[in-house]
Amino acid sequence: MVQMWRLIRPDATAVLNDEMVRKSLSRYFAVMQNAKLAKFMLCKCFPVEFNEESSLDELWKLHEQYTQAFYEFEKEVDSKGKAAFEIVAQRKSYLDLKVAIAKQIMKNCHFCIRRCNINRHEGKLGFCRCGKTITVSSIFEHMGEEPELVPSGTVFTLGCTIRCKHCQNWAISQWLENGEAYSPERLAKEIVLLRESGCRNVNLVGGEPTPWLEQWLETFKHVTLNVPVVWNSNAYYSPETAQLLAGFVDVYLLDFKYGPGDCSKKISEAPNYWEVCTSNHLQAKNYGELIIRVLVLPSHLECCTRPILNWIAENLGREIRVNVMFQYRPEWRAYEIPELRRRLTRSEMEAAIRIARDAGLKNFIT
Repeated sequence: MVQMWRLIRPDATAVLNDEMVRKSLSRYFAVMQNAKLAKFMLCKCFPVEFNEESSLDELWKLHEQYTQAFYEFEKEVDSKGKAAFEIVAQRKSYLDLKVAIAKQIMKNCHFCIRRCNINRHEGKLGFCRCGKTITVSSIFEHMGEEPELVPSGTVFTLGCTIRCKHCQNWAISQWLENGEAYSPERLAKEIVLLRESGCRNVNLVGGEPTPWLEQWLETFKHVTLNVPVVWNSNAYYSPETAQLLAGFVDVYLLDFKYGPGDCSKKISEAPNYWEVCTSNHLQAKNYGELIIRVLVLPSHLECCTRPILNWIAENLGREIRVNVMFQYRPEWRAYEIPELRRRLTRSEMEAAIRIARDAGLKNFIT
């Protein structure tokens, strides 16, 4: 497989020498090359004291305290280097605390910003239609991601927290597939196999990974190899999810889909997307490293592409890694939105590049 991806994606080799990319994703590169430990492994080594029967409010107070201490712990371990650190799993760890909180959230689900507040442990389903057992569409070595991620060990799960009319994975996001239920132990073994096969990371994607956060946290309790965790998300998740991701995710691979107008509601049934998305991008920058995907939509350059790229440059920095994507094609129910019935024109692609340059972005690809 190694030789195959080198032939298919020579840019995935070349990116290793790209100083701008290495600077913006320095810790990811170190974990990828086994010079540092993935955050989830540090989580398992970071001892905490808590009672699983405590109230959710009490657990959150502990989590806030331990999060601050965890990042000091990460700095200390990083400064010494992986080789100097003895990996010792704790009887109760920071990861266990996250699992305990996520289990309680499942009883009154608010992983995404919709806050359906249903009890998934009782089999009730909310907007995303995700139950209590993680359901997987496919697991494979992905060659089509950003060059720094390739080959990427992707796990595609079913269900989604928004409903994009142009969704290219609509069979997965809208449960047109049956998928296959996985236990945390079995899924952990698949992740280990992906890493052993040469994948640079494990890429949690869908659909959308957010509804399955409790199951993902539980899964990584059983992962035994060092591998960077990539959270591949539409960024429409709750503040509680953002806190649980802190100290767990190495790379936030976040969509930034819409500008501050009503496009998100019209196209994706996602009200308040701009407010939620900007907040979660700021949190991602604070707690990990970030790659941003901006899918350029036909006739949406001024209402979406321009305000998005300007906001990124002004709030996240001009050296942040951004993928300005021209892969749009009409899919699923795109015909319901007149301007989405066609692909991008060459002039629209060129205009998007000019917008990125005018915003001052220095680390973007197309």
